[in-house]
Amino acid sequence: MSDSYTSYLPAKAPEPNVETQPFWDATAQGRIDLAVCDDCGFIPWYPRLMCPDCQSTSMTWTTMAGTGTVYSYSVTRAGVGRAWKEHLPFVLAYVQLDEGPIMMTNVVACDPDEVEVGMAVTAVFDDTGEGTAIIRFTPTQRDSNE
Repeated sequence: MSDSYTSYLPAKAPEPNVETQPFWDATAQGRIDLAVCDDCGFIPWYPRLMCPDCQSTSMTWTTMAGTGTVYSYSVTRAGVGRAWKEHLPFVLAYVQLDEGPIMMTNVVACDPDEVEVGMAVTAVFDDTGEGTAIIRFTPTQRDSNE
């Protein structure tokens, strides 16, 4: 995962609660930590302390690799509020983490027309200045020997 990255997209700082505080604390440190169910192994997205699969409350915060693939996406070219208008076009995407969860995010630092389903991506973190960071993804750089 990248230590830090500043994208060009606006975002409101999140408001952590008792369930999500560990997740947001990790984003500020450049990590994706999600609660994994100790009973069935399910990893829910959005972070929560009860497994939506088996209803267990035995969850352990675990650091994800920060890599995944684009599951689905849309290039937004119009029809947004004032704060986003000057940033058109941008990519809104579902990214499936290598560990399984699918999260809604943005793909940044690339031409929106080059994004495709199945594209390998790596997490980057936009610091909100309030002890949290917004997770976005960039295309994964491939080794030239591959």
